[in-house]
Amino acid sequence: MAELSLDRLNTAQRQAVETLFGPVLILAGAGTGKTHTVTCRIANMVEKGVNPASILAVTFTNKAAHEMRERVGLLVEKRAARKIMVSTFHSLCVRILREDIGRLGYKTNFTIYTGSEQAGLIRRLIVRHGGIKEKITPKDVLSAMSRMKNSGAGLDSIDDNLIASVIATYQREIHAQNSVDFDDLLILADKLLRECPDVREAWQKRFQFITVDEFQDTNSLQMSLLGHLVGPHCNVCVVGDDDQSIYGWRGAQISNILEFERFFPNPRVIKLEENYRCTAPILDAANALIRHNLGRREKTLRAHKGGGEPVRLISMPGDVEEAEFVIDDIESLRSKENRPWEDFAILFRANTQSRVIESALREHKIPYRMVGAQSFFDRKEVKDLISYLATIANPQADEYLLRIVNTPPRGISDVTRDLAIDWSREHGNSVWAALQDEEFLASLSTRTRNCVVAFNELIAKYIDLFDDKESDFAELLEQLIEETGFSNYITQMCKTDAETQKRLVSIGEVKASMRNFWQPGKSLQDYLAQVTLDKEDNDDDVEKKPGVCLITMHAAKGLEFPMVYLVGLEEGILPHKRSLDDGDIKEERRLLYVGITRAQERLMLTYCATRLRYGDRMPCQRSSFLSEIPESMMHYETWEDIMTTPVSEETQAEFFASLRNMLLEE
Repeated sequence: MAELSLDRLNTAQRQAVETLFGPVLILAGAGTGKTHTVTCRIANMVEKGVNPASILAVTFTNKAAHEMRERVGLLVEKRAARKIMVSTFHSLCVRILREDIGRLGYKTNFTIYTGSEQAGLIRRLIVRHGGIKEKITPKDVLSAMSRMKNSGAGLDSIDDNLIASVIATYQREIHAQNSVDFDDLLILADKLLRECPDVREAWQKRFQFITVDEFQDTNSLQMSLLGHLVGPHCNVCVVGDDDQSIYGWRGAQISNILEFERFFPNPRVIKLEENYRCTAPILDAANALIRHNLGRREKTLRAHKGGGEPVRLISMPGDVEEAEFVIDDIESLRSKENRPWEDFAILFRANTQSRVIESALREHKIPYRMVGAQSFFDRKEVKDLISYLATIANPQADEYLLRIVNTPPRGISDVTRDLAIDWSREHGNSVWAALQDEEFLASLSTRTRNCVVAFNELIAKYIDLFDDKESDFAELLEQLIEETGFSNYITQMCKTDAETQKRLVSIGEVKASMRNFWQPGKSLQDYLAQVTLDKEDNDDDVEKKPGVCLITMHAAKGLEFPMVYLVGLEEGILPHKRSLDDGDIKEERRLLYVGITRAQERLMLTYCATRLRYGDRMPCQRSSFLSEIPESMMHYETWEDIMTTPVSEETQAEFFASLRNMLLEE
């Protein structure tokens, strides 16, 4: 365990660490050592005698929670670290609901529906409601439903009657299946704390010191939850930066941080403004840009490190030239300074901008990493196994049961499956109830009935086995895989040995995750909740992948790279056309600010005169944001001037020297 020392903290960080009581607002600018400050503050609580079990730290992703947990664990004794609860909002809500969801008409073994399960159910409901001809997709319904739930509005807030009807049926069905979705976790936990004073008071007594990270990303529901959790002691510390609030499109309320005093009067406001990430020229450009946002909390980032090259701004004739120029620059810098590919990142506003860049990288045979590759949890074999476990934990959850009722094939056809769905709908019950019903079974052929009964017995058997909390989950899963012939089924579908090996490794990883999770007293529901939360948290850890990073500005938040290229800075792209039409470009300006402050050493901004869109080459206008950064803060060049400038003897010598070095390495 490392000893907690405040000597290496700057003045503002030290103030934040030492201010433990009452409401505290820490305005942590980009690259100002926020995580270090927060973890030192939590460790200081323990050192000052605060009961570790009364400390709650909430953040937005499992990755961030894991990092904070590890850092705190280095500063306090292991026994104390284990008592501190570091959690995401959703994990916290699962814990609250597991104890008292019965007050809201659910059973404690509720299942959490992920995006794919939601989409499957909604797809069937659209058909049932006759929505196929209307061309309404599950995505349309999910988006409308999430907006409705997170805003606290009712069904009457949805203009489309068909979408409203599908949502109403969806809510009835998942409740009947003793299931909830991710938005429901927050809604139900908030409802429970609001309507049950004894439950609310119990949690307030449990957590008397609460810290919320990335506070600028909270929505109105999360703010309400926080209000219920913070007791009369009012020891609440929120950490965030309104200048990095870029998720308004998914419900984040910047007013939570701008109007913090309205929720918790007379807070201590501490500004972290010393930036340890960027050079002064990069910060000067960022500060100049963000000052154009009115109504923000005033702060100015200062560079801790000296020196730095000017920010480069380059106009390009088109997106093909833009991609080639950026790739050439990356190759040149890598060769000249012997840098790894991972030092370079290309940031863009929308995923559609990456195609031309990807083509150029492939042509130059440069390794690259893209955010958004298929998640481990989206692989068929993993989804199948998780569906088996979810069915065993709660057989009333139709979407999971329907996925594995004939996986591997066991003689239960799609026709039988549809009959069970129809029966369950007519009787207002689950598909599992249909499969158990003697009247339904009697309507099937002898062969099919025997297959259904065998499936019922299989699930019932493993319900009993997993109900024994002393049994090793991994061993039970191994037994289930063997009994169902699941591995053989998966390998028979593979076309190559490489695919077979990959899928078998995935199965092994599921077993390993169960082995690592299980300990006496843990339930199958606990494991599934953790898996579901991990799945929704986007496990695409870009920092662990090799190559040049291609990433959207939204996904880049929280990351940093020595060399950053911001491409496509054109009106209609950044700021986005939607924000221009709405007349509010503040969030788009913050998005560019986030992009700029990802750069540690060098930053290049580019825009094009034309860009290929929808198969046609369209004229482009440079982003109005670029005019908000003084010309003196950027070194401006045109692609044409650079291409026609003779190469200096020094550059030629450097090129041949690097080429010689590359040949020697080979």
